[in-house]
Amino acid sequence: MQLFVREMDDIFAEEILNWSYDAPYDFYNNEFSVDARSELLNNSYFAILDQQEELIGFFCIGESAKVPNGTYFSAYPQDYIDVGIGMNPMFTGKGLGLLFFSYILNHIREVHGPCPIRLTVAAFNTRAIHLYEKLGFVKEMEFCQKEIVFKTMIRKLPR
Repeated sequence: MQLFVREMDDIFAEEILNWSYDAPYDFYNNEFSVDARSELLNNSYFAILDQQEELIGFFCIGESAKVPNGTYFSAYPQDYIDVGIGMNPMFTGKGLGLLFFSYILNHIREVHGPCPIRLTVAAFNTRAIHLYEKLGFVKEMEFCQKEIVFKTMIRKLPR
């Protein structure tokens, strides 16, 4: 499967906001709103498409990739590029995560050069955590927001 990065647009944003995940991943379901749409169109989100122009997922970088409450726990020291990802629920659990996230990491490296990367993941999402560990991420810290435990994971530059 070939993947491509595209600028986020209204059509991709609306599709993403209507995705519906099965439990326990329904935590990641969104409610369509003007604010949610504006967030996706704030120039920090990008769509990932396959060769048939089907929306496979998205990623964001910077502030949009951070859980707001994490700043109270000093979860986001400087010197990292924060990344957040979401995969179309039609493709989750089918062994495509490694290809999908590797592609995103390679794209970030092409745009920003070699850099340390950080992500934040809900602690219950062991499937994602396993993928991140395969790609060299290690747990840095944990914090809570609204009774949900989050982990920050980092991938430093190779020495």
